[in-house]
Parts: sequence; C-alpha cells; structure tokens
Amino acid sequence: QVQLVESGGGLVQAGGSLRLSCLASRNVFSISTMGWYRQAPGKQRELVATITRGGSTNYADSVKGRFTISRDNAKNTVYLQMNSLKPEDTAVYYCNADRPLSGSSLLYWGQGTQVTVSS
Repeated sequence: QVQLVESGGGLVQAGGSLRLSCLASRNVFSISTMGWYRQAPGKQRELVATITRGGSTNYADSVKGRFTISRDNAKNTVYLQMNSLKPEDTAVYYCNADRPLSGSSLLYWGQGTQVTVSS
C-alpha cells in the first residue's frame, strides 16, 4: 500500500520558519510529482507547491519567495521549507503524490500536519 507520512508541523511566531517533511513509499515516490497542499479552518484545500521527479517546481502566488519545495529521491522524501511565516499560513498541511496511470493520474494523500502561526 501507499503511505505518505508528514512531520515537522508545530507552532511558530509570525516571521519564523518551519520545515515540513513527507516520507513516501518508494515505488510511488520514484515516478510521482509530489506536492504540498493546505486546508485552513473553514476553507477549501488549496495547492501550496509541487515538484516533479526532475525537480521542476510550481508555487501558489501566496507563498512565492517564502516557501521552497524540494525532494530527496534517494530518501523518498519531499520537504517544504517555510520562511517568513504569516498567520494566514495557519492550516493543516497535506503531502500529496500524483502518480501517472495510463495517461491519467492516481492521487495519494497523507494524514496532514498542523501548522499554526501566531501573531
């Protein structure tokens, strides 16, 4: 089975930094675009950042210049370095794997990790 396990969430003051990690199953990680999504209270889940197997990245406008997504393919781990955190970054952050499947894709999700930014 595919399992994505997030870690690194916590409480931080505005302006601070936090690094999230997501460990994934090797067979999925090796061929998947990985991503981070977040869901704030009362809001829909939204894209934060994605990274392809080859390292191409994409970011939501709200986090550009502050967050950096990266992956270590040898460790089957994707990271989200979050700097200059704002209270509006408070959310549950979810790791995602987008696996190609016959021209389409199959999505997997972690359980999420809470990030709280105090003002």
